Amino acid sequence: MTQEIHGTVADGFEAAREEFAAFVAGERPDYEGQLSAFVNGRQVVDLWAGEGAGPDSLHGVFSSTKGAAHLVVALLVQEGTLELDRKVTYYWPEFGAEGKGQLTLRDLLAHRAGVVGLDSGFTAQELTDDRAMAERLADQRPFWRPGTAFGYHALVIGALTGEIVRRATGRTLQEVYEERIRAPYGLDFHLGLPESLEPRYRPVQPMAPTAKQQALLDAVPTGPHTLASIAFNQQVPNPGDLVGYANSRAVRAKGPASAGGVAAARGLAGMYAAAISEVAERPPLLKPDTIAEVGQIHSIGHDLVARAHKSYGLGFQATADMWYPFLGAGAFGHSGAGGSQAFADPRSGLAYGYTRRRMAFPGGAAPENERFVRAVHQAALAV
Repeated sequence: MTQEIHGTVADGFEAAREEFAAFVAGERPDYEGQLSAFVNGRQVVDLWAGEGAGPDSLHGVFSSTKGAAHLVVALLVQEGTLELDRKVTYYWPEFGAEGKGQLTLRDLLAHRAGVVGLDSGFTAQELTDDRAMAERLADQRPFWRPGTAFGYHALVIGALTGEIVRRATGRTLQEVYEERIRAPYGLDFHLGLPESLEPRYRPVQPMAPTAKQQALLDAVPTGPHTLASIAFNQQVPNPGDLVGYANSRAVRAKGPASAGGVAAARGLAGMYAAAISEVAERPPLLKPDTIAEVGQIHSIGHDLVARAHKSYGLGFQATADMWYPFLGAGAFGHSGAGGSQAFADPRSGLAYGYTRRRMAFPGGAAPENERFVRAVHQAALAV
């Protein structure tokens, strides 16, 4: 039985609905997902599917959270509260231990710090608490010489940059995000989900790979002391998994800035729309020079953690190089392990958000995003 597609698209964006409907028709009967897009601050796509789901259902978006975290940093850089080429120790003296004293905020944002985790790992409780993680990371010896290479700081980048925000402003990154970005725009993208909104949360469902997909997963080399295992805190006894992480009320309540956010697709796309466009008669959050700087590629090539080609701007993924080469130069955003994707393409005025409830194979931005992004981008260019 084919699921019903709900929602609307603006004139000219019918192809986005067609692609979404065609994808859903070929998925499992329990598929649940949302697709949203804005162009020049106007919502043009607002679609969802799934039994019991709605446009305001909230999903765990994992590392798409990093986009919200680093929009906060971009705002503070734009205002002069933070300076990209200051040493991290200017704001956070304790971070200089074990040879990290020369690292700049710019290099930290570009995943060049070399502090992807702890030798001894974090407890489950520490993973919910950015400040606790930052305190322990300050004493960690880096896994490569800071600034000489890059690797994905998967679970810790938000704690590291968040500690700098706290030292510079006296407020947590989550508090600044709530006051400056989420609340003014009414965004359904939360770094710290209030108890009152819990009924809207749809628990993440685990991936169900086919036999062929499982064979591919089994072929990936792993080990308890690799950079990847340290970066994802898998070197500890009973490490848990990403599904359990997102479905933890403690994680959702505190909203750790690397991966603990929850959102509807409207919230993801709406945040990026506010970043680059006038929305509801409010000017863009970011000025053109700031947009260009955060989207400029700072790290590209072999990621030491992912062991693959990756590219990063300042806290954001370089979306065109990393995911969709047909987008404009300088597109920036962040995907999430469950399949979510969110970004801004300043040259076309496109802001995009996608969520899904079941973890996607093989992890990261779900493959269906490519067809959805292409459809909305082509329509945006024709506006």
